[in-house]
Amino acid sequence: MNEPRGPTHPIVRRPQRTLTPEDHETIRNTALLNLQGGLIMGIIDPVPNSSPMSEDEGAWVREQVWPPFMTEIDRKYPFGFWRWSTCERGSCWNCLSKRCDLCVHRQEGGPHLDDNTDWVRAPCGRGVAKLIVRPDDAPCVWWCRCPCAKDGLVPDGPARRRRQAKQVVVAKPEAELVEADGRVRPDQSAAPRTGRGAPESAEEAQHTLF
Repeated sequence: MNEPRGPTHPIVRRPQRTLTPEDHETIRNTALLNLQGGLIMGIIDPVPNSSPMSEDEGAWVREQVWPPFMTEIDRKYPFGFWRWSTCERGSCWNCLSKRCDLCVHRQEGGPHLDDNTDWVRAPCGRGVAKLIVRPDDAPCVWWCRCPCAKDGLVPDGPARRRRQAKQVVVAKPEAELVEADGRVRPDQSAAPRTGRGAPESAEEAQHTLF
């Protein structure tokens, strides 16, 4: 049913980043697991807030001052990992794929606002002091930067229609899975994979992501 969806917080509109051909090349060279993580976190097309530092100065600080655990993670993502606060995140993965009818902030009814603070961390990664990120009282919140609507009627896009069709298929009786001889077909998705395509252990996958 195409019902209105209202956000839980006032929508904050911020400009969207336009990815250059060089940006696209950087993204294409990102490991798949890190790419998926960046899409989920909205840091594939981040938009930095104004800073007294130039990009060259920021790069120097990251190389010379940041502890190794931060630079190691930061280098795995197209445009870094640690350097983005919540309000600097870009567009959600659905809108980047032109599936605005499934914009994550429309589905969630609005993102969560943080308390406009971040943490100063010790070399080991432990938080030691709070740092005010947005002292001008602007909410430090990630609203997907795509200009599509975030409230009102859900647009009837192709992605939404595909999802509805998939839900109908999943809801069909299990009897349709029974073959003519009365035996249930084996669930191929549950079988362990072997060889080059086998998934890593949970511990190895988490280490790759970070």
